[in-house]
Amino acid sequence: MWDDAFPSFLIGLREGLEAGLIVSILVATLVRADAKSRLPQVWTGVLAAIALAMSFGAVLTFTAANLSATAQEAFGGVLSVIAVAFVTAMVFWMRRSARTLSGEIREKVTGALGMGAGVLMLTSFLAVGREGLETALFLWTTARAAGESAGPLTGAGIGLVLAAALCWGLYRRVLRINLTKFFTATGVVLVVIAAGVLGYGLRDLQEGGVLPGLTTYAFDLGGSVDAGSWYSTLIQGVFNLMPTMTWLQVVGYVGYLAVVLPLFVRGVRGERVKTPEPEPESVSAPETVSSPRRRPAWVVPVAVVAVPAVVAGCVVAFARPKPAGSQTVAVSETECGKGFTAPDTGRQTFQMRNTGDKTAEVYLIDPATGAVYGEVEGLAPGTTRDLVATVAGGSYAWRCVPTGAKAVTSATVHISGTGGAVKAVVPVSESDLAVPLKTYKVYVDQGLATLETQTRRLSADIAGNRLAKARADWLTAHRTYSSLGAAYGTFEDFDQKINGRADGLAGGVDNKDFAGFHRIEYGLWHGQSASELKAPAQQLAIAVVGLRKAFPTQDFDPGDLPLRAHEILENALQFELTGDTDEGSGTNLATVDSNLAGTRELLTVLRPLLTKESPKLLPVVDADIARLQTLLDSAHHGGSWTPVEQLDQATRARLDGATGQLLEDLAPVPDLLEIRKSA
Repeated sequence: MWDDAFPSFLIGLREGLEAGLIVSILVATLVRADAKSRLPQVWTGVLAAIALAMSFGAVLTFTAANLSATAQEAFGGVLSVIAVAFVTAMVFWMRRSARTLSGEIREKVTGALGMGAGVLMLTSFLAVGREGLETALFLWTTARAAGESAGPLTGAGIGLVLAAALCWGLYRRVLRINLTKFFTATGVVLVVIAAGVLGYGLRDLQEGGVLPGLTTYAFDLGGSVDAGSWYSTLIQGVFNLMPTMTWLQVVGYVGYLAVVLPLFVRGVRGERVKTPEPEPESVSAPETVSSPRRRPAWVVPVAVVAVPAVVAGCVVAFARPKPAGSQTVAVSETECGKGFTAPDTGRQTFQMRNTGDKTAEVYLIDPATGAVYGEVEGLAPGTTRDLVATVAGGSYAWRCVPTGAKAVTSATVHISGTGGAVKAVVPVSESDLAVPLKTYKVYVDQGLATLETQTRRLSADIAGNRLAKARADWLTAHRTYSSLGAAYGTFEDFDQKINGRADGLAGGVDNKDFAGFHRIEYGLWHGQSASELKAPAQQLAIAVVGLRKAFPTQDFDPGDLPLRAHEILENALQFELTGDTDEGSGTNLATVDSNLAGTRELLTVLRPLLTKESPKLLPVVDADIARLQTLLDSAHHGGSWTPVEQLDQATRARLDGATGQLLEDLAPVPDLLEIRKSA
């Protein structure tokens, strides 16, 4: 967690020390001026500034949470760039102001003493509020980059506590620190960290569609750098440098450092500032100090501190979408869309109530194009379920599709305004998937023909007692079968006969029902004789012949194709990369390689539809596939493969990470190409 905590620790320490020094000078000035009665006014301003910073952070969090995924990326990217600008200005301001900070604040306090309580309160509020807003923004961006890690908040908390302790020590004169050197050193480190935040923000803007070049990589070290190692995690957490970066990220990172760092260092050398003292030598009291008007002591502090929280609460309350239940929409053959009125733009929750007597599917659509913004499937009669969708300016309608009945489309509702970009999915029909299905069935049929030849050869090897050759031919045939993953669901009982596992069978590998490739694998790599393997090899060849004859007549649901795009490698991650299916050959990675080839073939036939539905998806997936392929190739040595259990921990983590990333990027495919009922 420390890698995520360090940037926030540094910003908390530095910003806390800056704010603490200002407060120390304010307090010391009042004490020297014999105006201790004014201290509550200073603390009220400080508390108000803290409340403002926390409220600002809450508003940022709420705003981001109620945007679409793409808009969240763009929003986070913009704020990251703004945070970099603030941090840059902060380090330069402190470099210039350190020498005169104490004197300037004393002058402001002396003037405020003669102008009333409000001015003194405003002075402390402004002095501390700027630091608080900068801290809140920077912490929000670093926390977002860290995901669910608690590191940023933990680091910031430790930094602020340490800053408070240092300020107390300086004020009490029990501690001496060369503040000039401190702010110079931390300034240099913050400039480097800010460069990483800028790079991360640019990537967010690319993922949000604001900037181009999302798949134009300057370098891709995913195949050679373990993203889960301690050093990689440290570099990513502290400097926001990733194993894979786009050209825009690299140019922004290097360009920022090339400009800002020399300017900062040159300015430090030129000014040679002296360490500012947190406590003034002496302050003369003003000739006349007006006494504040008497009022209950708690009124002003409570009012001032509550204002930012109330304002933030109002922003959240008025910006929040209508809660579930504020708009109930009927679903049936006769009442489809009843109760639907134009909602506010943004993220909305609708309660879909099936008032009919048939289970129904319901879609929120664009009536002009049929594009789907949200859906609920299998809504039973008399039940109510939430449908969450993001809406913007435009036209919307409900399409209700009761089971066994015709689809019904509601009246169109027009929503004014923009509300930001809203992503919709254009419906895919069975006819749209007909051509990809036909193409893929040809691929499978050709693969089965090849497999038939290969399993007959394997059977002949074993019958002729050529077991060394049988091992090589076994791997060739098994890889062919493993590349047909998208069709497994149509193979019915043949899959168990061809590629069944011993798991769950009484007696395991000794069970008479254990058959197919893994049965032969166990025998070939556990010293069984040709006579013991002859029957299983013949049974495998017979099963493949039977599958090839049956396949053209088997039911291959077009909707299975998009599902298999994700499931093939999901099974590879679960069974192959764990070594669970290894019966002695140590060729799990060869199987994963074939699974990847099968996934690539499936994506090829689906490419036209995916390009139409989500143009940015396939370039990202292609990059993921290339990264995983590189890792697999590194484990392939001539005719042999490194067994999974012999991989070092770093290599195994890279393989799991690359496969997991590919699975994550493939996850939207089933939703994008789901066949939705329209009639």
